[in-house]
Amino acid sequence: MSLPGPDARVVELRVPGLIGVDGDELLDSVAAVTVAGDETGEIVRPADRLRRPVAGPVLHALGRAIPRTVEGYLWHKMTSGGATKAAWALLFPFSLANVAHGMLPPAPEGSRVARVLVTLSQAVLRVFGLLLTALFVTQVGVISLDLLAAQCLAPGTGCLAAVPDVAREGEIARTLFGMLPPLLVIVALYRVSAGSWQRTGIPVMTALSRPSPDAVPGHSLYPHRNAGVLRGLHTMAALACVALLPLGGVFTPPSGTAAFVVWLIALGFFGLTAVATMLLDDIADWLRTLLPSVIVAGLLIVGVALVVVAALIGSPLTAGAASGTSATTLPGVDAMAEGLIVLLLAAAAVFGVVLAPLALLARRQWRTLPHRLRPWLGGWVAAPTVVLACLLGAGFGAGAAITVRQLLGGRELVLPPSYTLLTVLWGAGTVIAALLWAGMYLVAIPLRKRLRGIPRIVRILQTDAREQRTAADAWATAIIERKHLHRLVAAMVLLLGVGAVPLVALRVTDRPLPVWLEPFAGLGVVALGLLAAGLVRTVYAAVRYPRRRRHLGALADLVFFWPRRAHPIVPPSYAVKVVPDLVERVRYHLREPETRVVLAGYSHGGLLAMIAAARLSTELSDQERERVGLITAGTPAQWGYQRAFPSLLSPATLGTLYGALDGRWRGLCRGTDSFGGGVTTWRHQVVGGQLLGIGYLTDGTIGPLPAAVRGRANSLVLGGDHWLADPVPHVEECRRWAAGVLRHTDYLVDPEWDRAVAMAAGLEIPGTAVRPAQEQTSLFPDLPRPNGGGVR
Repeated sequence: MSLPGPDARVVELRVPGLIGVDGDELLDSVAAVTVAGDETGEIVRPADRLRRPVAGPVLHALGRAIPRTVEGYLWHKMTSGGATKAAWALLFPFSLANVAHGMLPPAPEGSRVARVLVTLSQAVLRVFGLLLTALFVTQVGVISLDLLAAQCLAPGTGCLAAVPDVAREGEIARTLFGMLPPLLVIVALYRVSAGSWQRTGIPVMTALSRPSPDAVPGHSLYPHRNAGVLRGLHTMAALACVALLPLGGVFTPPSGTAAFVVWLIALGFFGLTAVATMLLDDIADWLRTLLPSVIVAGLLIVGVALVVVAALIGSPLTAGAASGTSATTLPGVDAMAEGLIVLLLAAAAVFGVVLAPLALLARRQWRTLPHRLRPWLGGWVAAPTVVLACLLGAGFGAGAAITVRQLLGGRELVLPPSYTLLTVLWGAGTVIAALLWAGMYLVAIPLRKRLRGIPRIVRILQTDAREQRTAADAWATAIIERKHLHRLVAAMVLLLGVGAVPLVALRVTDRPLPVWLEPFAGLGVVALGLLAAGLVRTVYAAVRYPRRRRHLGALADLVFFWPRRAHPIVPPSYAVKVVPDLVERVRYHLREPETRVVLAGYSHGGLLAMIAAARLSTELSDQERERVGLITAGTPAQWGYQRAFPSLLSPATLGTLYGALDGRWRGLCRGTDSFGGGVTTWRHQVVGGQLLGIGYLTDGTIGPLPAAVRGRANSLVLGGDHWLADPVPHVEECRRWAAGVLRHTDYLVDPEWDRAVAMAAGLEIPGTAVRPAQEQTSLFPDLPRPNGGGVR
């Protein structure tokens, strides 16, 4: 490690997390101005009263004051701001398919069976995503074409009395009117899926340029080369579904010859897109050759023409289309929506079955790790995620349809019978969620507080007796949530998935709903109505009051992190742009030979900073890498990301990163933080009044660590982790302070932050005791100093 010269300076590049902040909050300053970046990714610095960028506070290290420049990278404009981005919340079930793709366990090296299972799992996920798109478009058609055009606007009804009879009597006009919303939805979905945050001039990692899988964390985070073709296939499938709606759906062929031919073509069109989606993978080069952009555009034009022809010859209220059915309902559409829901549940079941042996084969990679580092549910957590996407996709459509029916006239309008079963399922889910919540927060957490008392580590961190009791309660809550919250969510989702099987059997056998399930149906109607109304209100509030959209933005930041691997109709992955931007900014500062750069990520921003640092560790020279450091504050890398996404982060790759940075990866954590936690250490225990543990070593391996040393403000530094006292002791009068238990907020207020920056910059050796504050070294040490030369 080279020693810093007299012109050394530190650049601290901060990356925010899930909770959107502005430049002032990120930089902890009264004003901030943009100095670089673009419209969606801004580089900001503190500013003076004239809005001019200024340097940050000096960093005290090596017995002198080191100049420090504080910068921040604001990326939340990619996931929030405006009506369009607020409406992206409707695509949450689609994004869960990509999240499930990221949760797949990696295939063990040398196992052909595991590689085949990974390929098969990815194929099932892509088909599942296609069915989600088809269900979404069909549910829009149920509302617009069936509920509105065929029932509400039928002649002689009292629904929407303001509509004149002339408009009601035109069957084809009503059909076209009912088909317009699904077509507009398809156009909107296509525009969303075609977006990209990539910036010209900054290299983006691709499948060909990325490091080897066992090199660094985040190796799988790159744009998928099949996303464009997959987007075209989803659009074609959606157009085929819209064409089938006026023709009687999938299971009810029309009686007319022309209508039957068009119905057969649309059905074949949908089937071919499903087969192509299943085969489209990294190894299917021949399929990408068969489907270039020109061919895909031509097929989309054919799909649009198919929709127009189907609307003209398959009007839902003609005698041929409505033969044998009620004159006020659209035949086949209800069955089509129900069939797609059943197919989604079947695809989720197949995915879970295929994933089980893959998780067992991948177990050899983590069987030697402690349980707290092993993947959730043994690597099978992607299966409940897929079931959750299915339940949310069906629930969003059912909730919207129930809400629209109430607005249009109530129970006189007929909805698909499967929607009643969905209300039963959501009602049962509401009861299960309430019971699980009560079990955790009314039983488990109070019981742990009473049985465990005040942990020994809390007595070391907190010196005040009252603060010890307060901190112990917060520690108990955080530990229970980190350990068991994912288990409770998975249990609820799996219970609902299992409960859907007898409900589907009731619908297939056409049996009436048992009387004892009717209360659940009523509760489910309320739950789905609140879901739809709450979603609309949240989107409206996000548009009108952007500063109040933090809960929606946090949700979007979590799911829109992933590239379009299983479902293309989602907003572009911001991580694909943020990471190269951070890498480029670090390279820009490293051009000055005396500059040291510290990437400081808070919460989810810590994951982005980790991946950027990992990429830099493979691209920089040894001399440049020595001037790069990393800070993660409140980042759930160990208990969350590492266990949920074993292919993205693994203990081996994280150890490699820690070794590549030679210990200049510092993790700030609080035991009271339910979302954060330790990053580089685990198996903590207090022995003889000292904190011990196991963690990453500077050579990239894993082993026992020396006892923790005391840091500033009663903090404990164990390996690469800085365990902070919470509440923060009031020890420095010249520094901002915050009272109370802070949990996941305001890590910058702790005095240990500056010391961690100094360690990450290589200006202080980890494991040493805190040095008292010293004034800057005199430029003329031979001259007498005031007051006898002592340091006051």
